[in-house]
Amino acid sequence: MSEKTAPQPRQNANSGSRVRNLEDEIERYRRLQESFEERLRFEELLSEISFAYTNLPAREVDRTIDFGLERVGKFLDADRCNLAQFSKDRSRARILHSWARQDVEPLPEFFVGKTEFYPWTLERLRRGEVIRFARPEDLPEKEAAADRATLLEIGTRSAIVIPIAVGGSIVGAFDIEMVRTHRSWPESVIHQLRRLGEIFANAVLRKQKELEIEEAFSEIKKLKDQLEADCSYLREEIETACDFHNMIGQSEPLRQVVHKIQQVALTDITVLLLGETGTGKELVARAIHGASRRKDRPMVKVNCAALPANLIESELFGHEKGAFTSAQARQVGRFELADGNTLFLDEIGELPLESQAKLLRVLQEGEFERLGSSRTLKVDVRIIAATNRDLEEEARKGRFRQDLWYRLNVFPITIPPLRQRREDIPVLVHFFIDKFCKKMGKTITRISPRVMNSLQNYSWPGNVRELENVVERAVINTPGPSLQLLDNLNTSPADDSEPPAILTLEEVERNHILQALEETNWRIYGPKGAAVILGLNHSTLRFRMKKLGIEKPSR
Repeated sequence: MSEKTAPQPRQNANSGSRVRNLEDEIERYRRLQESFEERLRFEELLSEISFAYTNLPAREVDRTIDFGLERVGKFLDADRCNLAQFSKDRSRARILHSWARQDVEPLPEFFVGKTEFYPWTLERLRRGEVIRFARPEDLPEKEAAADRATLLEIGTRSAIVIPIAVGGSIVGAFDIEMVRTHRSWPESVIHQLRRLGEIFANAVLRKQKELEIEEAFSEIKKLKDQLEADCSYLREEIETACDFHNMIGQSEPLRQVVHKIQQVALTDITVLLLGETGTGKELVARAIHGASRRKDRPMVKVNCAALPANLIESELFGHEKGAFTSAQARQVGRFELADGNTLFLDEIGELPLESQAKLLRVLQEGEFERLGSSRTLKVDVRIIAATNRDLEEEARKGRFRQDLWYRLNVFPITIPPLRQRREDIPVLVHFFIDKFCKKMGKTITRISPRVMNSLQNYSWPGNVRELENVVERAVINTPGPSLQLLDNLNTSPADDSEPPAILTLEEVERNHILQALEETNWRIYGPKGAAVILGLNHSTLRFRMKKLGIEKPSR
């Protein structure tokens, strides 16, 4: 009986061994199951993070990455997570996003990517190698001495650093760090972290590209708005522009004006144009602008005398919607429109005193506010002002701010009246005749000495503008090829002009015969001929015409 029961202990031992093996197998399976489930949860987390960037506006990317780093750090029970971007030459890296547990100091930004702190690590990241260690001592003692010293200083006990490649190029790195404990990093986590880093990197690059595109579109819109404003203003200016674009004449007073224009044009100095009405102050302003560095855009103009006092500030500085009763929309003022350009302030002497202080501030500091706004705008505007008043006298009488007068009177140019440049009158007359003949489809090829003498001996209180109007009326009134004056010009000169030259008897006779011939359309004989008007025989008239060199103009 006892012999039959003896082997019992061996069976129990074998049975116990099989149980232990089974328990080990179950434990191994459980660990595999947990590892699989953890990897599955991590994959789900990656999918959620990746999906979060679908159609995400560029300005939401940073916040979403910060939230993603926090989720990954907590999921892995890590202490710090950092996303860094390399410079274009990959010699430096800077932290773009960082997360740290509340009880852990964040990574000092000035350490990241500096060659002197991480030379060994950066070199391997540039080559696309993964860096992982359970403790700093795992790194090469000599080659990574600087890296190990840095890790000890910032408290990193374990880390894994993944290089991030986009489009085949290394653009940055993603790292997970441990500060509280040491930790080893299995091979299986590398692939997942690399994918995560690429998700973040693609989001960052997409954000940067979108912001660059937004900035480019913003710049394009700004240039488009500026171009539209310039074109709109240019269309207005074309309708009201001066009638000639070049300064006509060779007189010494005009040469002096041209010399001053050449002196001041390439500077940004404020210019004050002085002279009587109609002398061509706007033409001089355009000549200065056309020879300046700002010539690529049309000069902006404001006539201070043409606007009511209650609207001049709005015209100059603009206004916001609702700034006053009729302000239905925001309006850009002429100073804002002229930023980087030239602003011509015509009839500056008519500017109300209350607007002069604001103008002085723009001249001194380049700053102003739109009406109804507290936002200060800065502009770079070159000022050319013009007036027919004696501003110095106006300032003494308190009708013009003295400090504004000093600020405007930096480079004054006095434009001479037409009566002081009489030798320019024939050239101007021919210029205007050509202009109006083209406009009216006429052909006028001759100006009699009598007509030219009348034009040159007149005092021209309205200056070039008056001369232009007189010539235009004459062209309208002239049926043939010889200019006929409609105006009966008073040839008595003004007080500051030279007296008209006394004509010789021969010149008087020649002009008298020419007048009679022009009035009869060069008919010499007959009841309505010039000979009858002059009381001469037609053969006598022909003889005198030959003697005086009078010939009928060819048509």
